[in-house]
Amino acid sequence: MIPVLRCAHRALGELSADADALPWRELPPVRFADAITGAAPKQGTEVRATWDDDEFRLLFVVDDTDPWATITQRDAPLYEEETVEVFFDPAGDLETYFEIEVNPLGTVLDLVLRKSRSGYKGDVAWDCDGLRTLVRIHAGGWSAELAIPFASVTNSPPRNGSQWRANFCRIDRPSRDGSLPRELTAWSPPLRASFHTPERFGVIEFAK
Repeated sequence: MIPVLRCAHRALGELSADADALPWRELPPVRFADAITGAAPKQGTEVRATWDDDEFRLLFVVDDTDPWATITQRDAPLYEEETVEVFFDPAGDLETYFEIEVNPLGTVLDLVLRKSRSGYKGDVAWDCDGLRTLVRIHAGGWSAELAIPFASVTNSPPRNGSQWRANFCRIDRPSRDGSLPRELTAWSPPLRASFHTPERFGVIEFAK
């Protein structure tokens, strides 16, 4: 079953990356499951989503006994270490979708993927203009907040009742030397070891 997340409209201030701050403490989280099996993960992740007239705002809260990353260059392969990720298709036709990743150092990878005869082709030359992010390391894990300007990803900003296809995902690597297997988790489990499964994206329903 494809999950649906009702995304409430809120007045938004500065980024906090803090689940106890407004507007986050008023919004219910959704939790991730193992990407392949749908089982509970070893280290949990939750995400909250909201929006105003200008931005799509997300807060990831990650349980992690050892948050780590070494990559500091934008658009480098963050997925080789630890990241949280959002995939979203404003048109909802699964012809084109965007991907934004953030690691525990606050480094960003953003790209657009377009459907081709051989699958989806990624373009890392695309930058999400005006994207803002904030990462905070805290006891027991880390948090990442993303503010995605609608003007950078769609010519038709959402209105009350608008729907996007989207997924929220995480790559956890519990050992820095690779001696332990990675854990892939997602809001809408793709049921295979790849997040690039747009037919398994959930539904974001924007509501005022």
